[in-house]
Parts: sequence; C-alpha cells; structure tokens
Amino acid sequence: MGMVNLDVQQFAPEEISVKTVENSVVIEGKHEEKRDEHGFISRHFQRRYLLPDNVRPESIQSSLSSDGVLTVTAPKMAIEGAPNERSVPIVQTNEPAMIKGGENQTKE
Repeated sequence: MGMVNLDVQQFAPEEISVKTVENSVVIEGKHEEKRDEHGFISRHFQRRYLLPDNVRPESIQSSLSSDGVLTVTAPKMAIEGAPNERSVPIVQTNEPAMIKGGENQTKE
C-alpha cells in the first residue's frame, strides 16, 4: 500500500472514515440523499487496501487537504501483536494537496 491519495471533495470531512480492519485499511465515504440540479443523489464508496506484512495497522496515518484529497500513509516497520480494528483519525491540513498531473488521484 505505501501511500494512497483519493479525491473525496464531494464529501464533507465528517462523511469520510478511515479504519484498519484485520490486515486491511478501509476507506469509506457516504452521504445521504441530497438535491442537486438534476434531482436527488446519494453517494457512497468503500475502498479496501491490503496491508503488507511489514506494516502495523496502528501506524496508519491519514490527512485531508483543503481541496478534498485524502492521503493515507502506511509506514513500514516490524509487525507486533496489534488490535484487530482501530479508527484512524483524519487530520485536516487546510492546505491544497498540490498533486502534479493527478497521476496519484483516484476519482470517486
């Protein structure tokens, strides 16, 4: 996994969750039905990334830029006994992600 960037600008910060489940990271965004210019829309996505053996679930970090890019990083280190599930806090950077060319972004 290493580092993942997701474009989540259509979701409010409180509508996004990042958590570790067993040996995976689960990123979820969900908002209920809202009205837009075409009618009503609800959005939901869930992505699951398998953690490499040399990454501890409790070391996962996440940040959210002001322009709606969620970055999740998984530092490599020796594995030890870890709890099976942990909520990962999302730090709002209040700055744009400034990713050049958009190669690392995944549109949802």
